[in-house]
Amino acid sequence: MDRPFRFGVNLVTPDSGDAWRAKCRRAEALGYDVLLVPDHLGAPAPFPALVAAAEATERPRVGTFVLNAGFWNPTLLAREVATCDRLTGGRLEVGLGTGYVRSEHERAGLPWGSPGERVDRLEHTVAELERLLADPEHVPAPEQRPRPPLMVGGNGDRVLRLAAHRADIAAFTGARQAAGAPDGTLHLISPVELEERVAAYRGFAAGRQEPAELNYLVQRVEITRDRRAVARELAPYAPGVTEDELLEHPALLTGGVKEIAEQVRAHRERYGFTYICVLEPWMEAFGPVIEELRNG
Repeated sequence: MDRPFRFGVNLVTPDSGDAWRAKCRRAEALGYDVLLVPDHLGAPAPFPALVAAAEATERPRVGTFVLNAGFWNPTLLAREVATCDRLTGGRLEVGLGTGYVRSEHERAGLPWGSPGERVDRLEHTVAELERLLADPEHVPAPEQRPRPPLMVGGNGDRVLRLAAHRADIAAFTGARQAAGAPDGTLHLISPVELEERVAAYRGFAAGRQEPAELNYLVQRVEITRDRRAVARELAPYAPGVTEDELLEHPALLTGGVKEIAEQVRAHRERYGFTYICVLEPWMEAFGPVIEELRNG
């Protein structure tokens, strides 16, 4: 039986307190299940923003999407997570990744490291968070025991293996570092390659007692009659991916509301994605799709 859908919105724009709370309440009214905050310089600081989001709303959970492991000392992060989970009444979900924007680490005066070193850092952070938050003597203690739900996001084998073994939610980037471009420049992989990444994850996760929830972050949502025009606009970010492949890619949802709802159902069938997130600029456009998927 298919896992039911959940829908999240990644809120990337800093606002005044009143504007932030109004935006969170609007997301709740549109039917979003999770209010998310990224971990990029120039975006809101994750944990205070999530506490404010929870105070402004009643139903949605809140989460990080995703924390850069290199930004955080694991012991201090455990304090942040536990405090945020307590202040939000146990509504927190913790997303973690390796980080992919070298310039942000340099601006913060933090080491960048090789891809392997960044995965090492992520693995260490996950292990330390689990150890510290599960410790009955850790103060503060999280509201959710032994810890809040954990999401691990990435694309490579080591990260997918970590997600398979340790995470409650596996998030797929569907992209890779662009060859010859500055670190942090991502290009979409093809739907076939994405399917292979999901298959690799499933292989690593064989034998799990409880299957993880599979997540995907949609890059663009456009209500339009001209789907191919939108695909052509996205083409520079997906070299080697054909227009037809872009139209079937979960990164792009375009067409009428019912048409997009069918695309989301097709992606659940093909990849197993049931936790669908959109970026803040597409929050309003995707709202009617949520309603269609729940009531249509």
